[in-house]
Amino acid sequence: MDKASKIYVAGHRGLVGSAILENLKNKGYTNIVTRTHAELDLTNQERVEQFFETEKPEYVFLAAAKVGGIVANNVYRAEFIYDNMMIQNHVIHQSYVHGVKKLLFLGSTCIYPKNCPQPMKEDYLLTDPLEYTNEPYAIAKIAGIKMCESYNIQYGTNFISVMPTNLYGPNDNFDLEKSHVLPALIRKIHLAKLLNDGNIEEVLNDLKMDSIVEAKSYLSKFGVSEKSVEIWGSGKPMREFLWSKDMADACVFIMENRDFEDTYSEGAKEIRNTHINIGTGKEVSIKELAETIKGIISFDGELVFNSEKPDGTMRKLTDVSKLNGLGWKHQIELKDGIKKVYDWYVNK
Repeated sequence: MDKASKIYVAGHRGLVGSAILENLKNKGYTNIVTRTHAELDLTNQERVEQFFETEKPEYVFLAAAKVGGIVANNVYRAEFIYDNMMIQNHVIHQSYVHGVKKLLFLGSTCIYPKNCPQPMKEDYLLTDPLEYTNEPYAIAKIAGIKMCESYNIQYGTNFISVMPTNLYGPNDNFDLEKSHVLPALIRKIHLAKLLNDGNIEEVLNDLKMDSIVEAKSYLSKFGVSEKSVEIWGSGKPMREFLWSKDMADACVFIMENRDFEDTYSEGAKEIRNTHINIGTGKEVSIKELAETIKGIISFDGELVFNSEKPDGTMRKLTDVSKLNGLGWKHQIELKDGIKKVYDWYVNK
């Protein structure tokens, strides 16, 4: 990419897209195109076609998606498969139609089987059943990988798929119902700390409520009180977490330096599993994660693990040897990243 190349970042307000946008600007790219959801509904085929016809982007980062944690994935199953497939179908196809030079499609490591061998190599895709709670989302993302591969093979496009591990960072979703585990734990423990300190004004400000009675009643639904925080599951599942700005740096690195042909072995009879894992290759238990966040926030209460709630997949550690072999490695370690994102949340 040249610094003046026209680059479209789809989903620029989200955790992933905002980090990519910031990385591009910091590296001197000046011709970046963005659209909010209100300005461009990517599930609308006609609107997406009109956008590509008018703007004619040369490079596309497809970071727009409907995302959420274990609760949201399990409850809003139809929305997760429909919205994500519509978004990626329209953007990938119009990128082909309008001659986009390179596209980067972002998925998630939930594409791998529930009982996947650890760490998860790219070759383990479609080798066993998926985790039930996020199966619709995972199937949509697998379809995106196969769409990119298929267009590359048939039409000679240069579309690359990357599968980041669990991400966290600025502009994350901290919704108590729909967020991923790390931001959810940060907000729940932060609110419990405020209650414990008797900082009523800050609790009401955070929740945008007028009554502390109403606030405490609402928080009780999520297991938050001044004395304790309830956490779904046993705390035993292991998870890997990547600082969103590291993820963005990996994405821009790949767009600048690598092509689709670099993602598979030369002379391969079958071109498959060309996607690239993005992660740290390190894991931590949910209990250890919660204890770390508790320590950073200085909450004196108890963490209560509700074993009657689902744990989800017990391990989801990525094998990042393919990415490391392409020349990129993460920089920010988990504890430092949690401190950074907590400071961001409090200040925002």
